[in-house]
Amino acid sequence: MKKFAPLVAALTLLTVTAACGSSDDDTSTESNEKVALTYWSWAPNMDKVVAAWNAKNPNIQVTVNKQDGGDPAVTKLLTAIKAGSGAPDVMQAEYQKIPTLVSADAIADIAGEAGSLKDKFPQGSWNGVTLGSEAVYGVPQDSGPLMFFYRADIFEKNGLQAPKTWDDYAAAAEKIHTANPKQYLGTFSATDAGLFTGLAQQAGASWWGVNGDSWTVNINDAATQKVAAYWGGLVEKGVIDNKPMYTPEWNTALNDGTQVGWVSAVWAPGVLEGSAKDTKGKWKAAPMPQWDAAGPATGAWGGSATSVTTQTKHKKQAAQFVAWLNSDPEALKLLATTANVYPAATAATSVLTSPPAFFADQPDFYTIAAEAAKATKPFTYGPNVNVAYSAFNDAFGKAAESKKAAAFTESLATMQKTTVDDMKNSGFNVAG
Repeated sequence: MKKFAPLVAALTLLTVTAACGSSDDDTSTESNEKVALTYWSWAPNMDKVVAAWNAKNPNIQVTVNKQDGGDPAVTKLLTAIKAGSGAPDVMQAEYQKIPTLVSADAIADIAGEAGSLKDKFPQGSWNGVTLGSEAVYGVPQDSGPLMFFYRADIFEKNGLQAPKTWDDYAAAAEKIHTANPKQYLGTFSATDAGLFTGLAQQAGASWWGVNGDSWTVNINDAATQKVAAYWGGLVEKGVIDNKPMYTPEWNTALNDGTQVGWVSAVWAPGVLEGSAKDTKGKWKAAPMPQWDAAGPATGAWGGSATSVTTQTKHKKQAAQFVAWLNSDPEALKLLATTANVYPAATAATSVLTSPPAFFADQPDFYTIAAEAAKATKPFTYGPNVNVAYSAFNDAFGKAAESKKAAAFTESLATMQKTTVDDMKNSGFNVAG
């Protein structure tokens, strides 16, 4: 039976890992030995980023193999790991997929090689590669801290400021929709579980955890209940829309001014540039509305790390490359400007000196983004995120259609049960 032994071992044998490291297993440790590494990534132009490393490290040459992201990438890696051959040395991995890869013993603990990097990343991002332990299953590459984007002209017309709290957001949503029934400040999208997860994260939720040799699942907790009740209330009241995002209808709403706000992530400008091109110059970025204005916090939507696989024969060199890729100033600049990702490292602010083109009139865009990244709360994903997200789509899809606030909170019990049942059926120990 599958018991997620690798993570349990990492949590119970931390002192051994920290003291011994694992680079002793490398078959290539001589500084003058030439090593060839393969790197699977779906980020655009990553080969151009890696070229800078290859130019400076003639003895450790990295070849980028472009892959599909998400589940296809994970499936391909797990197939190679199971076969015992064909896996890359280095793998780009979404934070939410790391527990799955750890459970399959597909990615290595590189604490002995990368532990000193911890202080170069916000706590929320670093937690994504440690699963709350001292083991390190990769180095954060990019992050997606949540921010709020709004039509400044519509807010000014209605005498509104960017909402500082969720109460402010609700009041603004009602005022805007009352003034123009065709306009909505936002929509609740039941097809975007990642956004809802980030909203729950901001409120203090962490849906999975490790307790001794067992997993815990807390999707139906007080923090997530609060978030579900809030959005369900806005939908029931009719002051925000209940349509899915990333549809032609949604794109049109952004472009024609019938949706005048968007709770999204740092990468939103690229989406707005494509979906709302006629509104360029009218949008502003702001920090997320807060549950507690005295304790700023946010969640994340998206983001990935760079991990070393367990099949590599050159763990030490692979870890050196991974560290450079995600912390070296030259690499961070290339990640931001060439691969078009928002680097997770706190030093990213030093290389992101100009705002995104769609927000050219807002020079403090990346200052706001950096503060959001620092305020991202820790969140632990579990080994069956795909099951939980599928349950979200089903349950919250029905709730959004019903437009009943109670249905939103009731959906969490369905998500909780579906997720726990799947874990138990898959052989995981689940407390409670």
